[in-house]
Amino acid sequence: MVKDTKLYNVLELSPECSESDIKKAYKKLALKYHPDKNPDAADKFKEIAHAYDILSDSEKRAKYDRFGEEGIGEGGGVSAEDLFSSFFGGGFFPGARSARTGPKKGKDLNHVIKVSLEELYTGKTTKLSLNKTVICQKCEGRGGKKGAVKKCDTCNGTGVRMIVRQLGPMLQQIQQYCNDCNGEGTVIRESDKCKSCNAKKTVNERKVLEVHIDKGMKNGQKITFAGEADQKPGEEPGDVIIELSEKPHDRFIRRGDDLFYTAKIDLLTALAGGQFSVKHLDDKVLLVKVPPGDALRPGQYKALAEYGMPSYRHHNCGNLLIKFDIEFPEPNWTSQETIVKLEEILPKRPRLDLDIQNDSVEDVSLQELTVEEEQRAAHILTNGAPEEDDDDEEHRHGVQCAQQ
Repeated sequence: MVKDTKLYNVLELSPECSESDIKKAYKKLALKYHPDKNPDAADKFKEIAHAYDILSDSEKRAKYDRFGEEGIGEGGGVSAEDLFSSFFGGGFFPGARSARTGPKKGKDLNHVIKVSLEELYTGKTTKLSLNKTVICQKCEGRGGKKGAVKKCDTCNGTGVRMIVRQLGPMLQQIQQYCNDCNGEGTVIRESDKCKSCNAKKTVNERKVLEVHIDKGMKNGQKITFAGEADQKPGEEPGDVIIELSEKPHDRFIRRGDDLFYTAKIDLLTALAGGQFSVKHLDDKVLLVKVPPGDALRPGQYKALAEYGMPSYRHHNCGNLLIKFDIEFPEPNWTSQETIVKLEEILPKRPRLDLDIQNDSVEDVSLQELTVEEEQRAAHILTNGAPEEDDDDEEHRHGVQCAQQ
């Protein structure tokens, strides 16, 4: 249960809302209360931006839910105007102020981390090592000594130059990067270049991020490290975005906060009761009792309430749904004496309402199928029979109708 719902109320959401719900709510309300459209709503516009800034960040949101705004601590977030501009890509309304006064934002770095169902059940903190470029501290991103950076005379500081080519009787102008300044518009004398970065203005650095995978997180969920992407002079660094990829599990299937498990039990336990065990994702063993006379059916489902996956952030557990696969004895497993005992114990066989004197009654025998034939029969039942001509059908099965 969240400590404070104020920020959710500002965005007109419930604490159970998803990341997608938060984005949709911000988009709707920011457009409605933007000062260029609604001059009297400047304070409301700032409240909406503040709420979105916290709730759209998974780490800030978790702290807010647990401790309220006091848990976020001091420190300014992005301004309401900058947030609006980054979200919509510029001034949205006619006559609006310039979209963004600060530096442009660099590219985000995306990484995928494969996680097991066990890790999503119990939670985990892992380390991600990445190589990134950072601004050279020795020259402070200038590339050389102070005052050594000069405008490129070849391109006049534009970083590009025009080349004229003659194609027959026509002249064609082509814009190319300036080779003398590598498209940067500035040059530095060899003697003045920074020895640390060789005038590249950035150096490579290895960064280790601690990725906290909270229990209940889902496949495809993203964890954002703001400003941890490559640095470049004149740009705000982008974000490192971690996407979780859930690995298939050999025993459990996850659907939302519920887990599905197939239990193979013997026929005696299914009919007369007993017990079986389920090893859960945290290595705890659940001893499940089957009451006598429950008469479990093949394919039947039963549930262990609150033994499923924990929900993200609130950690309320879903259910563990168990499907029963009854293991029947192999053929010829019993004697005539045992059959007599079974007939005394089990319900009587249903009486066949047939007239055995009727000529339409014919005695037939069951035929065993191979594993491949059983699989093919199940496939046909689900997907329909493949289209084949008569010759293919006869060739595959080696069966022909008797000629009359």
